[in-house]
Amino acid sequence: MEFSTTRLQADDNLNQDIEVSVVMPCLNEEQTIGICIRKALTTLARLGVKGEVVVADNGSTDRSVEIAESLGARVVHQSRKGYGHALLAGFEAAQGVFIIMGDADDSYDFTDLERFIRPLREGADLVMGTRLKGAIRPGAMPWKNRHIGNPVLSGILNFLFHTGVSDCHCGMRAFKKTALKKMQLRCPGMEFASEMVIKASKAGLRMVEIPITLYPDGRHRRPHLRPWRDGWRHLKFILMFSPTWLFLIPGAILMLLGVTALVALSLVSGSLYIGPLRFDTHWAVLGSLLTILGYQVMNIGVFARIYSVTHRFLGMDRTLDTAFKFIRLETGLVVGAVLTALGFGIDLSVLLKWIRSNLGPLHELRTSLLGSTLLVIGIQTIFSSFFWSILGDEYERRRDTSTRTLYEPVQPLVKPEAVIEQF
Repeated sequence: MEFSTTRLQADDNLNQDIEVSVVMPCLNEEQTIGICIRKALTTLARLGVKGEVVVADNGSTDRSVEIAESLGARVVHQSRKGYGHALLAGFEAAQGVFIIMGDADDSYDFTDLERFIRPLREGADLVMGTRLKGAIRPGAMPWKNRHIGNPVLSGILNFLFHTGVSDCHCGMRAFKKTALKKMQLRCPGMEFASEMVIKASKAGLRMVEIPITLYPDGRHRRPHLRPWRDGWRHLKFILMFSPTWLFLIPGAILMLLGVTALVALSLVSGSLYIGPLRFDTHWAVLGSLLTILGYQVMNIGVFARIYSVTHRFLGMDRTLDTAFKFIRLETGLVVGAVLTALGFGIDLSVLLKWIRSNLGPLHELRTSLLGSTLLVIGIQTIFSSFFWSILGDEYERRRDTSTRTLYEPVQPLVKPEAVIEQF
């Protein structure tokens, strides 16, 4: 997956005289861009809010740019394709204290800006629109997006990151520009929507969710969204941000199953019966493979988590802090050496038994599998310990240069009903 190299600084282009910047990503939206700009500017004027409209053009070949400029919007150009790239350029150019983002296809109501502005004034860092708890007009959202894609992806995201957001992919949301530095947004495509929610949660930003209405877009062409492709991009990104669930938990399950089968069958001479089920040597082979595979997947998970922290995809991690404090290179080398020696000793005993039997038939396959498995895991541990030590140096540098409070607690999400009562 590509990531944007754009770095958004909290104070870049900040103009205290402009309270609200409405940012609209745009790619060939000549049929609707004018409607959206007029709604936004008219609403800002009606509310008495000093604001601006920033159109982040992503390479339009129609009259979108001409229309936007003629209506008084400020247009910034982003040559790198992608929803995330366009929005990042728009955020960078925005001068307002608050930023409200929304698609330029007239599917979101830009006359509804006040309900996004008020929570920000009252202390919220991120205001999320929710279509699923609001209203979706007929024809506004395909059934597979409404009943499969959105609920499933939002459910997975909430299960893994406990954000409490019901509609993680709503395209209309608002936030303080000072929150951008904390979120460190960088995804280029549609998965940008998931990234913002995940990073806002991990940065401890205070999130508020308000119900909104989604309207059928006003374009007479195919939408930019590709449900299956973009859905996969969202899912891939969500999993990448959760190495515990992607690697560590599956790896632990595989290893537990493998060790159980391998050890149980090594302790009996004949078949092992559990009810009507019979387990024999083939299950010992499977146990050995699952043990090695699970251990390897868990190793990758640990390294992925360290990488995520050092490259600022994730915040600092208490568990890793403790692990680096007590587990050093020498610790891993000793453990690896002990496992290697134990495995080698078991295999050597089998070899000696075979020699004493005049190289005849020997029914010690299960014992050999146990020894070989320990031998492989021991050697893996030795080499993994060196990699652990290399990553540990990077982790220490990341911790030393961290500019925000470590381990900030995630602020609870305000329920939409509570927000409605305020209005």
